[in-house]
Amino acid sequence: MANTKELIKKEVQEHGVEFILLEFTDMLGYTKNVELPVEELENILDNEAMFDSSSIVGFSDIQESDMYLYPDLDTFKVLPSIVSEEPTARFICDIYKPDGTPFEGDPRYILKRAMQEAENMGYTINVGPEPEFFLFKLNEEGYPIRKMNDRGGYFDASPKDKGDSVRRDIVRTLKKFGFQMEASHHEVAQGQHEINFRFDDMLKTADNIQTFKSVVKDVATNHDYHATFMPKPISGENGSGMHAHLSLFKDGESAFYDETAEDGVSETMKQFMAGILKHANAIAAITNPSVNSYKRLVPGYEAPVSVAWSHSNRSCMIRVPNTRGLGTRFEVRNPDPSANPYLTLAVLIQAGLEGIRKGLDAGEAETRNLYEVEDESVPTLPTNLKEAITALQKDELLMNALGEHTSCVFIKEKEAEWSEYSLQVSKWEMDKYMHN
Repeated sequence: MANTKELIKKEVQEHGVEFILLEFTDMLGYTKNVELPVEELENILDNEAMFDSSSIVGFSDIQESDMYLYPDLDTFKVLPSIVSEEPTARFICDIYKPDGTPFEGDPRYILKRAMQEAENMGYTINVGPEPEFFLFKLNEEGYPIRKMNDRGGYFDASPKDKGDSVRRDIVRTLKKFGFQMEASHHEVAQGQHEINFRFDDMLKTADNIQTFKSVVKDVATNHDYHATFMPKPISGENGSGMHAHLSLFKDGESAFYDETAEDGVSETMKQFMAGILKHANAIAAITNPSVNSYKRLVPGYEAPVSVAWSHSNRSCMIRVPNTRGLGTRFEVRNPDPSANPYLTLAVLIQAGLEGIRKGLDAGEAETRNLYEVEDESVPTLPTNLKEAITALQKDELLMNALGEHTSCVFIKEKEAEWSEYSLQVSKWEMDKYMHN
């Protein structure tokens, strides 16, 4: 049942809420918030909460700095005590301009536009994300140091796995937010962990990813650890991905399933995958948005480097799990958890829908281990952020999907990041070249 203003007011009163957090996401994917006293609840519910956006990345280049936060009533939650000791509730908000129109740089709005495009074609889309993270120890001052919380490996149990109690508290907290939890376990790398929650529609999933990341960090801090979603924090170890499982429906039936096909995969699904593969290099700028992202996308660490699809081959960008029927889906394996989830899902939708509209061909499923095969006919993902940004600039579909404002500001920010990185002299360079 959808939330109403009356139900929210009743819950606020029952829980003795004193503060209201209004959350939103900036262009780079960081959660921002402003806190108002509960006495402002009526104004909040009437979409009258204003904030100054002039110092927020992606907002500052517009003429109007005053913006309004419109709360999505269905995102209302009274925060669990492990997240906030004070009686506090939160809304996830959409951003509007003073003239009452949506702000074109709001990542949530960009995703909503993509979802509307799918709806116009008669489709609904579900997504199940798999964000991974690392736990690091803290020093005496409470700052993270380069020591993982344990030396465990994939599916290891206690005492090797020293993060089990942290993961349990994360699961308990997420359930209080209404998450349907599936599984949690130690990942491959030392200090690396994964917690899976149930799929949902695109907007709810993007909201959930932001809530998930906040909860993980809060709970880790309560256990005297630092949680990071940095894609590759440790050289020589697996990095953290955020695999996205996509499923498409039309008239309540899976548009990805074809019982008459030998592999059960419909032409619609292959066309959707083909659209994503066609725009893979430009998509990478959004799904892998940091300099560090490309240190994960290298052979030998279970991250994809090849722009191809397969039924079980994890060296490919797209993998099709064995489940059929309503559960027929494919997994996009290159996104990492540093990505803005709203923009990530928006570009995946827009690319996939173009594949359907144009009847694109995904080619045959790849059966080779592409880590061990040198085949120049198989394209690869960008090797660095600069290549990805260049590809994005040339991709008309994705530039339109992001909108003129966001695409221009995003590219400007990422070009500055690449330039800053290029000026650095690393320890590796000193060790390698100092003797010259």
